[in-house]
Amino acid sequence: MRKLLTALFLLAGIAGTGQTNCDILIRNGRIIDGTGNSWFYGDVAVAGGKILAVGKLTDYAAPKIIDANKMIIAPGFIDVHGHIEGGIFQWPTADNYIYDGVTTVITGNCGGSSSNLKEFFYRIDSLHPSINVASLMGHNTVRQQVMQRDNRLPTAAEQQQMESLVEEAMKQGAVGISTGLIYIPGTFANTEEVVALAKAASKYNGIYASHIRNEESKAVDAINEAINIGRSANIPVQISHFKIGGKANWGTSHITLGLVQQARQEGWDVTIDQYPYTASSTNLGVRLPDWAFAGGNDSLIARLHNPRIRAQIKKEMLDQLRNYKFKNYSYCVVANYSADSSYNGKSITEINKLIGRKSKAAQEAETIMDMVEKGGAQMVYHSMNEEDVKYIMRYPFCMTGADAGVPVPGKGMPHPRGYGTNARVLGKYVREEKVITLEEAIRRMTSLAAQKFQLKDRGLLKEGMAADIVIFDDKTVSDHATFDKPHQYSTGFHYVLVNGQLVVENGKHTGVRSGVALYGPAYNK
Repeated sequence: MRKLLTALFLLAGIAGTGQTNCDILIRNGRIIDGTGNSWFYGDVAVAGGKILAVGKLTDYAAPKIIDANKMIIAPGFIDVHGHIEGGIFQWPTADNYIYDGVTTVITGNCGGSSSNLKEFFYRIDSLHPSINVASLMGHNTVRQQVMQRDNRLPTAAEQQQMESLVEEAMKQGAVGISTGLIYIPGTFANTEEVVALAKAASKYNGIYASHIRNEESKAVDAINEAINIGRSANIPVQISHFKIGGKANWGTSHITLGLVQQARQEGWDVTIDQYPYTASSTNLGVRLPDWAFAGGNDSLIARLHNPRIRAQIKKEMLDQLRNYKFKNYSYCVVANYSADSSYNGKSITEINKLIGRKSKAAQEAETIMDMVEKGGAQMVYHSMNEEDVKYIMRYPFCMTGADAGVPVPGKGMPHPRGYGTNARVLGKYVREEKVITLEEAIRRMTSLAAQKFQLKDRGLLKEGMAADIVIFDDKTVSDHATFDKPHQYSTGFHYVLVNGQLVVENGKHTGVRSGVALYGPAYNK
């Protein structure tokens, strides 16, 4: 109520002055409003955490005036694919996102989310991080609660229990449901199970976001499954970190993306997101067959200690490697291995040399199984092709998502996407390589994302919208995080506002934490 009264007072101005007062007045910028339209010179007035006016604002005054000096003024970026459940509470300033122009993150992706979103959102609103946070409800999280890590289909009672958990999550503010169909236990679910849970989310106007079942040789089948889930559940679909991996599949992105285009032509709301790199990042366990993990860690270790079963696991690992047309595991690089941090930054091939094993695929598979037994590792997989990345990026319904958390500065060798995703798009692919235009890139990062995830007061520079704003130099904005030196912030973002408060000023984080929880369409207070 106080913010509303403040905004009304400022709108009215001070009698007799002919001016409208505001909290912050941004002048002399090139405004890209998020619609995809061309930039124009103008000003932006902010009051009470909202955008008060946009345009040539000659009769406005403010105690804080920012001279944008012909830099770009744009809506704050919305990262549609995050995993910040743990890190945001450890590092609430979320510097890696803020310095990359991100003011809102959608978390709960790939089937993994907080198991209690009511409590999660309460913690976000109590903590006030520097970014806004919305969340999906994770299918893997739901299945784990009801069925643990069992490799079987649910009973009717278990299915009903999972559907009830999804419905409750939607009422608590989830923006939809996510799946991670390569991860345990989600990989054990069949399509019918997922359709029923997607229907539960659809009842409350949610979306279905999916880390599909396969992103390599069986990507066509996996994409078709995601699209068919959307059709069957009558729910909008978001295919996460859209890519094509494995040397054998390079150059086939026109086929996989064609499936999305066809679905949209047929009237189905299917969109995608992407990070602008040729390497992915996930856990080491995905190199082993899914069935090896059924029943939990004790069952996994028992299988690895059984010579006959271990040999079968190894055979399937090597079959997968051959299908990808990789000779060995040199494309697999350790990001973080808790059991031995000296492995961080090294490929499996390099680790084998370090420990005195041969650099042959069979011996490297043994090393992978040993590492999984000791707790596994977070990995970076150099398995994609630059031309596919560019082809996918050109698609107009492709959003930007870092697929990252909030990293501990200096810890491990994480994928650089956690620091530089948006700046890399703007610097490398917009300014240098001209893959897409600046206005188009910003539309993907703002209004398209807000529309898809139903963040109704975000994503546009428009009167009455939340004042999430970035001011950056399009001629210098750059990512600096590399695979060798990942802990480096992006540069070029001179000012960042979150809910009307300056979080970055003159290129430096102010320490301000003005972010809030953002709730989905069925939120029941």
